[in-house]
Amino acid sequence: MHEKEKELFSELISIVDKLRGPQGCLWDKKQTLNSMVPNIIEEAQEVQEAVENEDYPNLCEELGDLLMDILMEIQIAQEAGLFDYQQVLDGAREKFIRRHPHVFGDVIVNTPEEALLVWKKMKKEEKENR
Repeated sequence: MHEKEKELFSELISIVDKLRGPQGCLWDKKQTLNSMVPNIIEEAQEVQEAVENEDYPNLCEELGDLLMDILMEIQIAQEAGLFDYQQVLDGAREKFIRRHPHVFGDVIVNTPEEALLVWKKMKKEEKENR
């Protein structure tokens, strides 16, 4: 990631923290993990619609809205002591690498379908090992 993107991501986290803080937004401060779920679903559907309509300026906006809802969920979980941003990001990083041994390891695939099979196999193994 480039420095500018790192700065912007950090700024978004700070914005969500401020929205939930003592001088923040009354609506945002009231939200819970459960109350945010409909917002996430709605934003994901709006992302889907923008993709289907090839409305890329709107897609850009809707992805931003979805990202803010996801960051809000993480912030709420962090406040509750469940997990924090670092745990979410570390977990995602580890999962992306683990599920792509054909990119980050020595597994060889020759087609997109083979890559998907590797991904599904890794996911199945993860579930079995839990």
